[in-house]
Amino acid sequence: MAEINLPDVLAEVTEAFHRYETALTSNDVATLDALFWSSPHVIRYGATENLYGQEEILAFRQARPSKGLDRTLTRTVITTFGRDFATANTEFTRDGVARIGRQSHSWVRLPEGWRIVAAHVSWMEG
Repeated sequence: MAEINLPDVLAEVTEAFHRYETALTSNDVATLDALFWSSPHVIRYGATENLYGQEEILAFRQARPSKGLDRTLTRTVITTFGRDFATANTEFTRDGVARIGRQSHSWVRLPEGWRIVAAHVSWMEG
């Protein structure tokens, strides 16, 4: 059975998760693109879109508005399984928005570092 939350691995994934969050809220498309797996197999299900492959995800990032991206994270749970796989889940809120956002990531350690291989974003009534 894989060891859960090895301290060094948990620290690495937590750092990658925070790097993603900073890039997301500052609309740093290059960093966001770098943190997703460079593959046609990567998937991102968004609140209003289903994106398959790195090219579709990058096109979405380049086209989306760069305003109103700030958010407050709550209930973030990062869990590592062994040395090469992790999940990161969080809830978030935005000022003036009554709904609660939810975000899930599956992270894999690849030769180039930790990368998101699957992501999902959704909203629920607050």
